[in-house]
Amino acid sequence: QVQLVESGGGLVQAGGSLRLSCAASGRTFSSYAIGWFRQAPGKEREFVGAISWSGGSTYYADSVAGRFTISRDNAQNTVYLQMHSLKPEDTAVYYCAATTRGSTVWRDRYEYHVWGQGTQVTVSS
Repeated sequence: QVQLVESGGGLVQAGGSLRLSCAASGRTFSSYAIGWFRQAPGKEREFVGAISWSGGSTYYADSVAGRFTISRDNAQNTVYLQMHSLKPEDTAVYYCAATTRGSTVWRDRYEYHVWGQGTQVTVSS
């Protein structure tokens, strides 16, 4: 089974950019779709976006569409979340997760089998 580790979080000013990485171990990484979720204090974990196993399909939450981009490098067993034009409301712990389910369920966090430990993103105003 794949294991996931996020990195790249930190403190950034509003309007800035960050790139998060989700590094996977396991030979079956390319079999999984990868989703990104975030959870702010006192709030539910919410869908940010997801990418298919091939990288050919991506989906985004309305709140980040046009600002965030997900990509993957299966040769490096890594998925990236590039974030631009960051806002204070983007502050959260960001998680990557893996699923073998189809795209119709990618927005549902309960459809993901494996989760990383999370990385903190803080956007100051």
